[in-house]
Parts: sequence; structure tokens; C-alpha cells
Amino acid sequence: MTETNSTGPTGVQPRPVVGRLPKYAAGKPPVEIPGLESFKLSSNENPLGPVPAVLEVLRGEVELHRYPDSSCTLLRNALAKFLDVPAEDIVTGAGSLGALNQILAAFSGQNIDGVPDEVIYAWRSFEAYPICVGLAGASSVQIPVLADGSHDLQAMADAVTEHTKVILLCTPNNPTGPALRSQETEDFIRRIPTNVVIVIDEAYQEFVRAQDAVDGVELYRKYPNVMVLRTFSKAHGLAGLRVGYSLSQPDITQYLRAASTPFAVSGIAEQAAVASLENYSQVVERVQSLVDERTRVVAGLKDLGWEIPDAQGNFIWLDLGPNTQDFAAVALEHALSVRPFGDEGVRVTIGEVEANTRFLEICAAYTKEPRRS
Repeated sequence: MTETNSTGPTGVQPRPVVGRLPKYAAGKPPVEIPGLESFKLSSNENPLGPVPAVLEVLRGEVELHRYPDSSCTLLRNALAKFLDVPAEDIVTGAGSLGALNQILAAFSGQNIDGVPDEVIYAWRSFEAYPICVGLAGASSVQIPVLADGSHDLQAMADAVTEHTKVILLCTPNNPTGPALRSQETEDFIRRIPTNVVIVIDEAYQEFVRAQDAVDGVELYRKYPNVMVLRTFSKAHGLAGLRVGYSLSQPDITQYLRAASTPFAVSGIAEQAAVASLENYSQVVERVQSLVDERTRVVAGLKDLGWEIPDAQGNFIWLDLGPNTQDFAAVALEHALSVRPFGDEGVRVTIGEVEANTRFLEICAAYTKEPRRS
């Protein structure tokens, strides 16, 4: 009989990498403050929710006892029409994060002669990257972002070695905000060996308003080693349903299908995503209202003397350094939850109008008298 203790069977240990992985910190909910409505600005959620047609789908009959279509045929066909690409080039996943895990599982994780595959990405960037890369069995190569929060593409290209298998480009960069530009990205791609997979993560693509911003779909058409990641979590307001996808040419998708998780996207999630695409003009209206609020918040911060990176997502970044945790605590005292990152800075989601106004009021007071911890 196996000896056990309170933590499980004696001697059971995870892979060594698991103990070294950073812990994903989901955005915390706000606390309740008497007399104030609470707002969550910590997870880059769309406060407006999905379009009405999606709610109709969710209220309809759902065959929960049936497995969904593992190929997500309806959604892939809808996306193919929407993006003007072959449906065969689309592989769905449980959010763009699920789609990313499929990419890493397919193209990284070997350990040859004691040297693991390498995945290059900017840092700070999406905090799930080091977790996903580590679990895939690869090694992270983190390239610090520039002072303006943008990718240092020169340094990223210089970091490529014979062990590099995947490069992740997050645009707009989460949490700092700047988007990659078309020409600089193409110049970068041309420097990278064609056997290295370049992933353009466009989770916030719909919020971008920079005139010369990169278009991942354009680049996937031109370069066989370029992939695109997109999601229905942000602009479409379907974060709770977990629908994302990758877009790549057939030489890549054939391997992604082998590495994909069966039934990752539920039937109801697929139907909701299709309904959202069919009513995309309403999605655009909602996104524009958030972009307008972003413009108001950015202008308000600049009037207060705050310097912030170019905000092209549905969030802004405050480079607060050692005051990061203190500012987050002050926000909580005013029934706002924001997302602090160590002693680097705070990411604040563009939320409801009242929430954004209160955030500006907090920044105005904090500008005058920060509580340095």
C-alpha cells in the first residue's frame, strides 16, 4: 500500500521547471466601499459586454450533452469570409492563450545535447508568456522593452541563435501599450531565419488607431513563417467563453492541428463568436466608444503632467516604479481595482465612464501627494 501524507503520495514531484515558473496573477476584483460603485479595471475586460445577438444565442437551446465540432467549421468559415483567407489556414483554440499553447507545443520544447529550444519575446509583455514557454519545455529569452514601452526589435533580432524556434511579438504590447509599426516589423522579419516561427499576437488589434500600425494578416500572406494570434475576448466581449484562433499558412497549420486540444472551443462559444462576427458593425461601435474614452483618459493624464507610453490597447500604463503597489492600494481605497506589476508600474483598463473619471481624480490627487512606501 502506498504511503501517503496530507499533500499526496510520498515522493511525487512535478517537473523541475514547474517550481521555477512565475505564478499568473489574474486581475483582482475591487473591494466594496460604502457610497461608491466598485469597478474592475484590472483584467482588460470589455465593460460593454457582447452585442445583443450574442445574448440571443446564449438564451437559445444548447446541446450540452453533445461534443462540439472539434474543427470549429462554422467559426472558421465565418472567419475565412471576414478576413478573406482560406478556412484551412485557421486553427481555433481556447482563447488566444490556448492557440499560443498549441503553437509552442508544436514548434518548441526540444532539448538537444542539453540545450533547450529558445523562445524570444519582449519584456515586460504578456505575463503568461514565460509560463507557457516553460511548460512547453523551452527556454525564455526576454528582451527588455525600450524606454517608451515598445519592442526593441534590433535587440530581439540580435538575440536569435541556432536554438531559437519561436519569436513572440505582442502588438499592442500588453501591458505597456505601444503597437508595432509596419515597416519596422517587415524589416525585422527579413532578418529572421525562415525556419523560426514569428507569432504576431494581436489580442487588442481592434483598438489600434496608429496609422502605420502593423497588420498581422498582411504579413502572414507575405511570409510563410509568420503566424497571427487573435481573440474574441477583448473587442467582442467574450472573455468568459474562451474563443481564439491562429492564422498561418498550410506548412504550419498541419502541425498545429496535430498539437491542438480537441473540443477546446465549446459549441455555444463557437455560435456566440459567429453571431458577433455577423454583427461586427455593432462591435466596432462599442470598440470606438472605448477608444474615445481612452483618448479622454490619456488627454486627462497628460494635462496632469503624467508621461505614459502610446496607448493602443484598451488600457494604459503608468510607470510608477517603487510607487506601484502604493498606487494600487490607493485605487482600491476608491473602489477601483487596477493591475500592479511588481515595482514596475500599473496597468489600468479603460472601463465605464464613471470608473475612468474616478481614475483620473485619483491620479490628480496622487500627482500632488504620492504616498511613497
